[in-house]
Amino acid sequence: MEACIRTYPAIVDMKPIPLEEMDSVKLMNRIDSKYVTTDDKLDRLLEMAAERGYMACLIAGEKITPYYSMYYDTDDLEMYRIHRAGHAVRQKIRVRTYTLTGTTYLEIKRKNNKGRTKKKRIQVESQDLSAAPQAADFIKEQSWYSLDRVREACTTEFYRITLVNKEKTERITLDTNLRFNNPRTGMSASLPGTVIIELKQDGRLASTMKQILLDLRIHPFKVSKYCIGTSLTTPGLFLGRFKEKIRRIEKLNRKQTD
Repeated sequence: MEACIRTYPAIVDMKPIPLEEMDSVKLMNRIDSKYVTTDDKLDRLLEMAAERGYMACLIAGEKITPYYSMYYDTDDLEMYRIHRAGHAVRQKIRVRTYTLTGTTYLEIKRKNNKGRTKKKRIQVESQDLSAAPQAADFIKEQSWYSLDRVREACTTEFYRITLVNKEKTERITLDTNLRFNNPRTGMSASLPGTVIIELKQDGRLASTMKQILLDLRIHPFKVSKYCIGTSLTTPGLFLGRFKEKIRRIEKLNRKQTD
């Protein structure tokens, strides 16, 4: 992955929270609220978060860390199509590598009809699931699919800042420099000026971050990095409601550059 091209002064002095202390805020059974904004608002968001005591997760000595994920789907992109159709109950299968540490996990994300996201994962040695002997059993146990039904569909690469509030009741991730690659079509795409924000909570608790986002006029925006990446890198794919989401993201970026 290319070097991060932006630094954010506000996080330099933000109190760090070591990765090992993040166990209490993993929120593996959670409610996610997603937002999309532009890079030019991120500095102010971080300033306001620092003023209110938010801490920045420290991984391998860094507060801005690269991530790489490979998403798996069926030949006919069933997981993509279920999400595009707006079904509340859905799943994603991915292999995520924390680039600075080299640690890789196979993850199953399941969303239920109450808006809760549950994530199960196991550590694996490789992005190639055929080389992970435990992968087949894990996928069969934790998802609707089997390993022989899915294959590599789309990669996502980005830099992430992770914030935690003082009470450790919520976790906020801010993903920047988004890039996608589709091994099936050979196409790549990027959203260099876009920031995808996820606010993760165990329940609908009062949130200082929600107020910060409201003050900055950053509004909820349901988005999937996998689905957007697949939409941008698959010619002829029926986009449905994702077409309007991509238009809104492009409009935000145009306002940033105007």
